[in-house]
Amino acid sequence: MATYRYFPSLQNAALAALLGLASFATLAQSSVGLKGAPAAFNTECTSCHIGYAPGLTGEANWRGIMGGLDKHFGVDASIDGKSRQTISAWLISQAAKGSQYASASPEFRISKSKWFVRQHDEVSSKVWKRASVKSPANCGACHDGADKGDFDEDRVRVPS
Repeated sequence: MATYRYFPSLQNAALAALLGLASFATLAQSSVGLKGAPAAFNTECTSCHIGYAPGLTGEANWRGIMGGLDKHFGVDASIDGKSRQTISAWLISQAAKGSQYASASPEFRISKSKWFVRQHDEVSSKVWKRASVKSPANCGACHDGADKGDFDEDRVRVPS
């Protein structure tokens, strides 16, 4: 990394930017064949929604989500014990650690985490209620590449 002799704050900013890009690269892994994802994840989790990258949230949220599959956001998403154990182990091993993404969120929802709310603070509550969007959990409504882990702000298209 370059040394900013006269502007040490630029060095800190550059480091923060690099760390931010590295974190986003980890989050942006494709949900179709996420690196190291067990087959059960792609079969079970993506049958109803995109496969959220494990780094989008922390261990506490994944434990809560996987521990409550019988009432998974209003739906019984129960799966066999072996699949649950395999998926849980993978999610927890790849979960966000020691970052803004790792903190527990209300109801274990990624869309209610502090970083998600901050990233989407310019989105009005009316947008989330549009039939074309439905909810903050419907990433693909605005992020065409969400199923591939592409959340680039330059490619966001908010449907009317």
